[in-house]
Parts: sequence; structure tokens; C-alpha cells
Amino acid sequence: MRSVKKVLAFCVAMLLILGACSAQESSEDGAVALAGDSGGPATTVADSGSEEERAEETESTAGEASLGDGGVEPVALPIDFGRDIIFTADLVVAVSDVGLAGTEATRTVQSLGGFLFGQRTSGGPDPTSELTFKIAPERFQTALDELGSIGEIRTQSVNASDVTERIVDLESRIATSTASVERLRVLLGEATDIKSIVELESELVARETELETLRGSLRTLEDQVALATIVLSLTEAEANPGLAVAMTAYPGHDDGVACPGSSSLEVETGSPATVCYEVVNVGDTWLAGFQMRDPVLDVELKDLIVVFGDPSAALEPGDSIWLAAQVSPERDLRTKSTFTAQAVNEDGQPLSERSVSQTESFFVDAVEVEGIASFSDGLAASWELLVRLGQVLVLALGAVLPFIWIPIGVAWLFRYRRGPSVGARMEADGTRL
Repeated sequence: MRSVKKVLAFCVAMLLILGACSAQESSEDGAVALAGDSGGPATTVADSGSEEERAEETESTAGEASLGDGGVEPVALPIDFGRDIIFTADLVVAVSDVGLAGTEATRTVQSLGGFLFGQRTSGGPDPTSELTFKIAPERFQTALDELGSIGEIRTQSVNASDVTERIVDLESRIATSTASVERLRVLLGEATDIKSIVELESELVARETELETLRGSLRTLEDQVALATIVLSLTEAEANPGLAVAMTAYPGHDDGVACPGSSSLEVETGSPATVCYEVVNVGDTWLAGFQMRDPVLDVELKDLIVVFGDPSAALEPGDSIWLAAQVSPERDLRTKSTFTAQAVNEDGQPLSERSVSQTESFFVDAVEVEGIASFSDGLAASWELLVRLGQVLVLALGAVLPFIWIPIGVAWLFRYRRGPSVGARMEADGTRL
């Protein structure tokens, strides 16, 4: 029994010694790992810094990993996947001045290393300009952003076409055609009879033409891949100025306080009346430089009373001004008021060939008001009535007189045909008796 106990005690002691040695080796390995690459002495975890310092170091490392080298956010550019891609874009931008915007767009693209490839500009009432730019694919998105900031983007279309397979196919066909041309040249050099030479030369010309066509197609695709294309269309944002004028009127003069009036007006001759004008900007551009002329009323803009607004300032789209003219009509009037204005941008600069005009008319009925008639007025009216009746009778008699002989002639003719009258016959008979 004692021998068995000794063996068991020896085994337990050996296990304890082995466990202690293993723990010491693990501790030393961890200490060496913390020493770093400098080869310095091993240290414990407590010597490597506080927990806060380790947390800050961890956050800094994570931030650098997400931002890339130098801690700078990466720029979104076309990624090179080892593919041949053609980048194109169509951009329509509305601006206040097409000419100035075209110059600015060209300078912007040139500053990015691109160039103006084509331009088509038209003037007139609706000026437009279409500019085609070529730029390196890595600057493509930057150019789009800066060109869009020139004005207001109306439409934008961006396309990326992968032409890798087309290029590979063209290269393969070019290699095949090249080998075929070389074989034909060898055969042509070995040919001896005229017929074979003519046939080979004809076939060689056809193969060489096909080869040059393939090479041209390949160069076109490679050029499109090497430079992205941006087509910028510039239009004027304020292209449809409009002006509307509404006229009303009311009796009396009060400096236009009662404007608007009614759509029709009837006043006594010479009585005061007020004509109201509502001038509304119904277009999509600012209006300035208002003018007005009415030859019937003989008034201009300077003669009108400003009821609301300021005709000397620019009028924003949708806004209106109220004006009034004080008149005293001596007769019926049909006014003819013409308003004109010049289209301007928000800075007050006139837009070329952008003037508007509107003419409106209004009828003013001037009436005579009569009072109570006196005795002399009644007598004069009666006499005038008798005179008019006499004139009517004379005219009627003159119309009938030429036809009076007709009934007289008819009566005489009737009596002549019937012979002597009854009295005449009796008298004749008595005489005979």
C-alpha cells in the first residue's frame, strides 16, 4: 500500500510541475508579442499603457482604415475594372445668358484637362447653344458636377457602355485579316500566270480594304474609351415673358382708391370718372421699363396714378401693379391703352429681343341728362310735331295725285258703254207723247 501511495504522490507532483511550466511559457510568449518589432525587452500587459490609450489607438486605426491613406475621403471616380468602357452624358442647363454660360463652361472643362470638341449656337428670340466636350474618364464626374452648377439642370442623362468584347472581337478579326493579307501577298509573289495574278490582286485589295475598315473601327472605339464625351445644351431660363392688362372703371375721382371698378361705365357728359389698369406679369421672367400710351385719353405712364406697386421697378413673375387714370368724358369713348415692358434677369440686365406688348380697350358711355320741360319747350315740341305731320300729308298727297285720273276715267268709260240714263229716256218718251 505504501508503494502505491508513493507512486500516486509522485504522479500528482509531476502534473503540478508540468502545469506551472506551461503557464510560465504562455506568459513569456505574450510579453514578447507586446515588445513589438523593435526587439526591446518583453513587458507585461500593465506596462503597455492604460485601457483609454489602447481604446484611442484602436479608434485611430479604424478611422485610418476607413478613410484610406492620409485619412482623406476617397473621391467617387469611374473605377478601372480592366474593362473598356465608353462614358457619355447629355446635359440640359437653363441659364440667364447663353453666351456667357457657354464661355464659362468651356473654361471649366479646360481647367479639368478637357477641350471643346464641337459647338452649335443659335440666336433669335430663343437662343440656344450645344457644346460637345471631351475629357478624361477620371475627370468625367467632376466635369458633370461643375457644368451642372452653371445654371439650373433641366435634364441629365449619363451612360456607360462596356465595349470590351467588341474591341477583343475587332482585334481578333484584325489579326486574322492581317494573316490573310500576308498569305495573299506571298501567293501573289509566287504567281506566274496573268489570270492568277489578277485574281490574287483583286482579292488582296478586298482583304486590305476590310483590314483598314476594322482598324478604323478599333481606333474609333479606343478613342471613345480614352476620352469621355459630354454634350451640354444651354437654354435661357427666362424664355417666355408675358404681360396681361385688365381694365375697369367707375364714376368719380378718388385717386384710384376704389379700383377695381366695373366692366362697363355710363356717366353724364363731362362728369368725372376713373379708369383702372391691372398690369400682371404672366410670363416666367422679370419685367421692367414699363411704358404706356393711350391716344384716345391722351395719357402716358407718367400721367397715371400709382395705386399699388412700383412701375419703375422690376416686376416678378406672377406679381401685378395697379394704375388709374382720371378723366371727364365729353362724348362716348373707346379707349386704346397699350402697355410695353422689357424682359430682364434677376439682376436687372435686359434680355436681348425679349420685349412684350399688350393693348386693351374700354368703352365709356357719356349721356346727356335732361330736366323737366317748360311751357315754351312743350309748345315748341307741339309745333314741331304739327310741322312733321304736315310734311307727311304733303308727301302722301304728292304720291297719290298722279293716280287720281284712273278712277275718273273708269267711271266715264262705264257710263258711255251703258248709253243714256233712265231720266233721259223718260224725257224723250214724254216729248213724243
